[in-house]
Amino acid sequence: MQVLESMERYGHEQLVVCHDSAAELKGFIAIHDTTLGPACGGVRVWPHATEDGALLDVLRLSRAMTYKSAVAGLPLGGGKGLIVADPRKDKSEALLRAFGRYVDTLGGRYVTTEDVGMTPEDLEHVAKETRHVAGLPTSMGGSGDTSILTGLGLYLGMKACAKAAWGSDSLEGRVVAIQGFGNVGSRVAEHLLAEGAELVATDTFEGSRDRARSQGARVVDPDAIYDVECGIFAPCALGGVLNSDTIPRLRCGVVAGGANNQLLHEGDGEALHRRGILYGPDYVLNAGGIINVSCEIGGEYSAVRARELTERIHENVERVIAVSRQEDVPTSVAADRLAERRLKEAREARRVSR
Repeated sequence: MQVLESMERYGHEQLVVCHDSAAELKGFIAIHDTTLGPACGGVRVWPHATEDGALLDVLRLSRAMTYKSAVAGLPLGGGKGLIVADPRKDKSEALLRAFGRYVDTLGGRYVTTEDVGMTPEDLEHVAKETRHVAGLPTSMGGSGDTSILTGLGLYLGMKACAKAAWGSDSLEGRVVAIQGFGNVGSRVAEHLLAEGAELVATDTFEGSRDRARSQGARVVDPDAIYDVECGIFAPCALGGVLNSDTIPRLRCGVVAGGANNQLLHEGDGEALHRRGILYGPDYVLNAGGIINVSCEIGGEYSAVRARELTERIHENVERVIAVSRQEDVPTSVAADRLAERRLKEAREARRVSR
């Protein structure tokens, strides 16, 4: 992978390589854009098989965070942390504190929070080395579990997509196929079941599949989820699951999930568009988590404000769909255009004020 070439292509500002042999830390911090404010994004703990895979992941995720905050109207830029490790067996206080020291060297340019493989309790260890942490447990004055509002925002985004696709935002009786039944998948499932939706679910971990069964979902094998006939296909695990192999298999009218970077390539959004499948852009629908932590940064956390901003996701999805239809472009392109317009306006305002 040509790292500098990739950073130049997508406008990244900074990449930090993190290594501490004593703590067994290997990882990265990517800062994409700080036009709107300090870069903010979770630290992911994941055992990538290759260094190139890890780098691609952290660069793509940090860019998505810029666009996510921009469309959500937040005063934050985009960043992401990645620790290359197995979250089920490799996490330790030493590892997390070592990562925290790297965060601290950035002096607030990057604020870290929770992501895949992390918990609010894990963040407590990071916070022992840096104050640039958000999403801490409520017992520490933080905003707590980000998956609560991520699940709510995803549910509201699904309803906006349903209204555009079928003329009604009701999900009663709709079949929703959830890929990945971790924190976000299980949270959105609660809202869907309360409205009377029917759930099909899968996960690579048996414990998560058991949780799906206990919540009333029909469970299928991980690969079979792409072939399920459903109204909504909801990717809620890792990225890159929408690609040239999987898109032809989909039997749904809407794709709306909580995973980041669901499209493997930019052209995959066009492929969904050609098939007549309405795609709810991931970083628009799953913004509840970053909204939640934004209401903690720089002051006392307000749960009321966090919920108010999360509820606007329904409106933001409608805006994206409107641009898609007006400009005759895939929703993935429409969302990018909305984010880029806000960034452009902010840059122009900076120039004028100098």
